[in-house]
Amino acid sequence: MSSELGEAIRSMVAEKGISQELVISTIEDILRAAYKRKFGTDENAVIQFNDDFSDVTLSARKTIVDDDDYYHEVTEIPMSDAEELHEGCEIGDELLVPISLKDFDRISVQSAKQRAHQSFRDIQKDTLYSEFKAKEGQMIIGYYQRESNGDIFVDLGTTEGILPRRNQSSREVYRKNDKIKCYVERVEKAERGVRVVLSRTSPELVRLLFEMEVPEIYDHSIEIFKIVREAGYRTKIAVYSHRDDIDPVGACVGLKGIRIQTIMREIEGEKIDILKYDPNPMNFIRNALSPAEVRNVIITDKDTFHALAIVDENQLSLAIGKQGLNVRLANKLCDWLIDVKTEAQFAEMDIANDARERADALFSDDAYGEAEAEPQQIGAEDDEIQLSDLPIDKALLDKLHFHDIYTVEEYVNLPEDEIKGMGDISEEEIKQLHDILVQYVDIVEEEHVEEPDIHYTCPECGHPVTPDMQTCPNCGVGLSFEEVDYEE
Repeated sequence: MSSELGEAIRSMVAEKGISQELVISTIEDILRAAYKRKFGTDENAVIQFNDDFSDVTLSARKTIVDDDDYYHEVTEIPMSDAEELHEGCEIGDELLVPISLKDFDRISVQSAKQRAHQSFRDIQKDTLYSEFKAKEGQMIIGYYQRESNGDIFVDLGTTEGILPRRNQSSREVYRKNDKIKCYVERVEKAERGVRVVLSRTSPELVRLLFEMEVPEIYDHSIEIFKIVREAGYRTKIAVYSHRDDIDPVGACVGLKGIRIQTIMREIEGEKIDILKYDPNPMNFIRNALSPAEVRNVIITDKDTFHALAIVDENQLSLAIGKQGLNVRLANKLCDWLIDVKTEAQFAEMDIANDARERADALFSDDAYGEAEAEPQQIGAEDDEIQLSDLPIDKALLDKLHFHDIYTVEEYVNLPEDEIKGMGDISEEEIKQLHDILVQYVDIVEEEHVEEPDIHYTCPECGHPVTPDMQTCPNCGVGLSFEEVDYEE
């Protein structure tokens, strides 16, 4: 039994990657449980390992008593027996008495073995789970081992990962011991260990590859706005820069395309379109349809996020892409429903000119601060301006909507103390909103025309009179009043 436990320690530490302290603590708990099962207590059980932890002994700490006073077999040892174990001992001394594991009954031994195996399995599972759970959302390198029902099993060192068929790119073929870079999609506990689910199709794999190859992305000088992908065919990635002196697209492509080519080789030649993110949806849609050249973008319905992209006849197939792939990825990237039309097709569509102008004006460059913006006016004779029509941060817009504030007029008519009383809107957000309104909205207050203070006098004598008089109280002349338009 000792030999088996010693071997278990070496196996757990060397092969399973479990910490030595945890293995030793588990073995101690198991032996104490077996000792208690046999003797009713484990308070005097002493467990000792040799220097290299290759073996373990179990002893009972017993107090030496006179032979005539010997009553407690578990905690005491008579003097005569103690002298056989250790010469020179005295009554009252404590002596460690070795306990042979053979003295345990068969049930206790079997229970200890089963508990040991189960504990080690649980320890290994928990250790592996913690190790790989920390790698969730990261990239990992493994080696192709085998395939079963289309799923690929990847050697990750201490365990196997599974690359399901749905997470495999159609471009890729593997052979035994091929190195595979994978994205760790999720880690979960399974009946027989830990299940590490890998992916080669996730857009996050592309994100991690760009972080490895483009230092400006790694240090956040350039940010990735969004990545959309149809693995094996095409990926679109929108980027923007925090610094004016860095071209985000050029940095991702690299000198002579070296950076992008490295990434494309890793995903077996899958095409990658790198484009610049723009907060103006018209510009963003135009960029998203690259490599096609777009002549114009028209917002047909801002509420349902529907837009038209107008292209030349020779650019139509390129904008739509094979089996609609290019425009489909552009839809996902922009979160807009984009219809691609030629000039001739657009001319045949029944869209009123004034509707086109309103849609174009709503998302023009001026509305996004790229040119001198002409403020919109709000007054008694104008339609109310929706706050959602202004470049207000979505989080702030949601807070205003929560307080049932949807238009500029509703906001500007609120008392100042009521605005400050909204606990979820900070002073900084109030200032931001004020600056946006100053820039984009010309708030015109209605002019109040006071009625003129009119005094009447008698035409005969000049004495003051009022409209309810029929004769002048001074000279007695008859009076008559007629309504006339008063002009200031």
